[in-house]
Amino acid sequence: MYPAHQDQDDASPPRPRRASGLRLKFVLLFSLILIVTCSTLSWYFLETRHEAMTANLEEMGIILLTNTVRNDHFRVAGIVLEDRTTLDQFLQSLMSIDHVVYVIITGSDGRLLSRQSKRMQDIGRTPSLTPPSPIYPDDQLSDSLTHIPLTTPLITRLVWSSDHTLIPQQTASDWLVPFLIRKETLYDFAMPILRDTTPLSSPSIELEDNRKVPSPSTQSQVVGIVRIGITDAQAKAALSLIVRNVLILTAFIIATGILIIYLLTSRITTPLRSLAAATRKLAEGEDTTGLPVSSQNDEVGQLTHAFNVMTQSLRDRNQAIGKNLDTIHQQIRQLTTIHQASTTIANTTLFDRNQLLDTVLHLIVDNLGFTRMMVVLQTQEQTHACIARIVGVSPEIVEGVRRLHVPISDNGGITAELLLHGKAVLVHDVETATHRFYPPILELVRRSGIQSFVGAPLQSHGKILGYLAGDRGTHRCTDEDLHTLVTIAGHVAAAIDNATAYADLAELTQHLEERIEQRTEELSQANAQLQEHDRRRSKFLSVVSHELRTPMTAIRSFAENMLDGVTGPLTDLQHTYLTRVQHNVARLSRIIAQLLDWSRLDTKRVDLRLEPVCLHQIATIAVDSLQTVASENQVSLVVVPSESLPLVLGDRDKLEQIFVNLIGNAIKFTQPGGQVWVESCVSSPDVVRMCVADTGCGIDETHLANIFEEFSKVPSAMPSSQGAQLGLWITKTYVTMHHGRIWVESQPGAGSHFYFALPTRESLDQPQPNPNEPVSADGTQHWHMSF
Repeated sequence: MYPAHQDQDDASPPRPRRASGLRLKFVLLFSLILIVTCSTLSWYFLETRHEAMTANLEEMGIILLTNTVRNDHFRVAGIVLEDRTTLDQFLQSLMSIDHVVYVIITGSDGRLLSRQSKRMQDIGRTPSLTPPSPIYPDDQLSDSLTHIPLTTPLITRLVWSSDHTLIPQQTASDWLVPFLIRKETLYDFAMPILRDTTPLSSPSIELEDNRKVPSPSTQSQVVGIVRIGITDAQAKAALSLIVRNVLILTAFIIATGILIIYLLTSRITTPLRSLAAATRKLAEGEDTTGLPVSSQNDEVGQLTHAFNVMTQSLRDRNQAIGKNLDTIHQQIRQLTTIHQASTTIANTTLFDRNQLLDTVLHLIVDNLGFTRMMVVLQTQEQTHACIARIVGVSPEIVEGVRRLHVPISDNGGITAELLLHGKAVLVHDVETATHRFYPPILELVRRSGIQSFVGAPLQSHGKILGYLAGDRGTHRCTDEDLHTLVTIAGHVAAAIDNATAYADLAELTQHLEERIEQRTEELSQANAQLQEHDRRRSKFLSVVSHELRTPMTAIRSFAENMLDGVTGPLTDLQHTYLTRVQHNVARLSRIIAQLLDWSRLDTKRVDLRLEPVCLHQIATIAVDSLQTVASENQVSLVVVPSESLPLVLGDRDKLEQIFVNLIGNAIKFTQPGGQVWVESCVSSPDVVRMCVADTGCGIDETHLANIFEEFSKVPSAMPSSQGAQLGLWITKTYVTMHHGRIWVESQPGAGSHFYFALPTRESLDQPQPNPNEPVSADGTQHWHMSF
């Protein structure tokens, strides 16, 4: 068996308890099925018999009562009711029936005409000479039937109460036959005696069942009530005998069935228990002999035979496995050690090559059983090799090999085999290969007492870095040692390559840091200069704008005064020149204003005063302010009416400037007699779209992509109307700041349509107020927005 399993006996699963065996489960299951089936059938039989007996008693009582009430003596003017002797004889004939307990006849006025009973009630009487009283039910039912002309019997079930009086039975317990089998039940059948009072002209109606029912003009009169009590004592006595016989038969069938089930289950489970015990022994490592086969014809016998064959196969296989088990364990230990060493080498965080080599060599010596290990690395020129590290030798030898350099030449030696050809070397006996050693290395080998050694080249990324060599002292090295060292050499080479690369990277990083510091200093100086230039530019624009506005204001005023005739009449040529002056002064003012706006926007920070606004209202204000300019250019300017638009969250002044820029451009580039209009709509539930359209000169399609750029040079059919080419860039910037977008559709000679769309106030997240920013009197927030 497996020796390795002997140390796992304590961890084997516990044996199952006999109480939960398969035989017990089969017996309990089939016994439960048999008991439930027999009990259900017995119950169904007894319940059927009980219902049949009850139905027979009710049918007998209905027949007796119906025949009694419909007797001619009772129906002809109450002759029998008045004849007491005849009435007693009739009652005695009813009492002669076995199941009849009492008969009661009362008149319509509640007067008792006659009653007879077979039972006497003597319970509760005091000891005296008073005879026991007959048993009769309560008379309240008779009183209730006096005024109800029933044509069918009224059946009431009566039982004995705790004080030995008859009370109505609760029907909820009728199904409990075994518990009511000894409890007597009286069936009280009651029915009124009717006398027909039918006029001669009112015939009776005969039904399909030969019963005559009075016609609608017929009246029935209750002349008496007949009550008959029938007991089920005899029926229950017979049913009790049936119950006893059924119970005996059921118990016999169940006991016989359980015995048969037990015997049949034992025949199945006994071989299975033997098979389970043998299997458990086999799982615990014990040797088992063959089990006896009870029968070859059933599945259990076939299973036992298959188990015997399997046991013999396992015994033969275990013998074969046992022979190689030691070899397998030895290989597993060796592979585990190689894996641990390789993992440690691959995961090392040492980037100092000398420290890395020390760690690797000691790890190989400690885990793989080598006595001495040595790492030889090529020089940078790859003409010589030096011993980088050696462990397992005396300090004198370590000191002697530090200055040893081995030349690399293809002379057929071991060094050339390892470093030039990249082949692993296994030397079983050093003395037989002395001609292949470099003399100083041969002397080192003999001083160290090395008899056999292995060597594996250190290759990384197709480059030979050196070789790794080792020996096992007095033991000769084998091919397994060679394969092991070759496997580890790959990881060692990767570790050496990583350490070298890390050293080179550290040196490069140091140079880069120095260059970065130098470039950072240069960039800081350049940034300071750019900031100074930007400050001077802004100051220059501010000063120039201020200085230019003063003379332009004077020029505009003088030109307007001269055009108004303040200086006297003007010739047509003078009027033309002054008009040109006024036009160019206005154009220069717009260019200066755009330059100032561009300068502020170029600083990347603008104040927005956000509040809920209506774009249609702002468009109307912008159009009103530009009506004069439109009239001077003979251009029609209108705002297309629209339904109520959703509010947007924006800066009223900036939005008005957007409209002024777009409408002003449309007026400038529209010939006299043209039209400019503003439309608004809701393009989607969360977006409001505005359109400024004109019938002007239009824009070529090739220039539409650059029209919103600053200082864009877009050719126009009206070059005299062009300014600094900053208005549309400023407009797009303001639209972007409001989380919107702007675009244009235009064709030369067909006019232009400038669209911009802004989100509604509900679709935007409300900006959180900044406690450091001032709030206006109306509660609006000044929002500094970067873009």
